[in-house]
Amino acid sequence: VQLVESGGGLVQPGGSLRLSCAASGFTFSSYFMSWYRQIPGKERERVADINSSGGFAYYADTVQGRFTISRDNAKNMVYLQMNSLKPEDTAVYFCSVQTGMRYWGKGTLVTVSS
Repeated sequence: VQLVESGGGLVQPGGSLRLSCAASGFTFSSYFMSWYRQIPGKERERVADINSSGGFAYYADTVQGRFTISRDNAKNMVYLQMNSLKPEDTAVYFCSVQTGMRYWGKGTLVTVSS
């Protein structure tokens, strides 16, 4: 299993970013996909999940209404559209899948600062 995140960067408060995750090594269309984030020194936080077909999503209360998770099963990609970003959204964002064991990408850093 390989998960490769991209799309992080520096953005001003109120701005937007779209994260992408390229997945390989498993039957992508059969599994829930998740985004997590981690601030240094804190526990990793689950941000959003999407089911295998893309018809159901879960969001943490902290991002509900601002973030949207989506997937393209034809391309083995999962996305996280982040709008109305706040300084407290600053973190390393990880793509993850559980296929028996949980796999993680290496993460992409999002910094929200003026």
